[in-house]
Amino acid sequence: MSLSPKNVSVTNFVLVGLIEIESFGYVCAVLALALFTVTLFMTSMIVYVTWTEHSLHGPMYILICVLVMNVMLGNASYFPKLAIDLLSGCSSISLTGCLCQSFCIQLYAANEIFTFTVMAYDRYLAVGHPLRYHTLMTNAKTQTISLALYVFIVVIVLVGTLLTLRLTFCGENINNVFCENMSLQPLACNDITVNVMYDTSLTLLLVIPCLLVIMYCYIRTVVICLKLSAESSLKALHTLMTHILAFSIYFVNLMFVNFRYSLTTGSISTKVDVIIPLIGTSIATSINPLIYGIRTKALREKIVGNLYKIVGKPKE
Repeated sequence: MSLSPKNVSVTNFVLVGLIEIESFGYVCAVLALALFTVTLFMTSMIVYVTWTEHSLHGPMYILICVLVMNVMLGNASYFPKLAIDLLSGCSSISLTGCLCQSFCIQLYAANEIFTFTVMAYDRYLAVGHPLRYHTLMTNAKTQTISLALYVFIVVIVLVGTLLTLRLTFCGENINNVFCENMSLQPLACNDITVNVMYDTSLTLLLVIPCLLVIMYCYIRTVVICLKLSAESSLKALHTLMTHILAFSIYFVNLMFVNFRYSLTTGSISTKVDVIIPLIGTSIATSINPLIYGIRTKALREKIVGNLYKIVGKPKE
């Protein structure tokens, strides 16, 4: 029997991905909780040492804090629910819960790319204009830019969520382990042209320009680094490679997600269709605090020093 918007309005959805991985659900749940705990710990340590250590009160470390706190937002909107669902055997989610999770995940994803853009520009100024850097990129400017971007991102993500809220849904099966707009839209009974146009406009006007700015700043910074002395060049390139590594992980995950939705239904198995976002999102929402906590020397030393204080052992 065919479904139509006149006689049906789905308000609860089935996360098919949870059903697909239920055979090893306990393993996934333990891994999810472990990743959540490690990420929460590393994020807390990075924010704490940056807040308490005067030597870390600089634009780069402020932006790292913004980035890892944003990762924690994505982490918190994804891992706890995944673990609870797998342990309880629940695979359903209400429309309200779905939209809330979708909002948080999109807020994380959008803020991530904008933060990476500011970080790339910050590194370009630090390497390309070292004498003017402390005038061009002050702590106050960094905080203002980060706050303004966050408010802007909340607005554009909220608009997209409200556009989804106006839809009536006929289908209930979401081929994923979590909710997001791109999974919900194909289930709508009514026309989604406005939603598609809005998403496309954001990609063309915001996402692509951000990617171009990031690529330009990274390339220009590398070129400038190659002209510096060996010691200065190595130091600048090490910091830059940390940013590039973190951004690359985010970008690869973004490409995988887009590739997944570009595939026609039935072109790959449901299990593979679920595993792609499961692995990609898990890595993207957990790895950045580890990268910055381990590769950034100043942060690493301060974190290790604080850990020695916690356990009551003098640092060697």
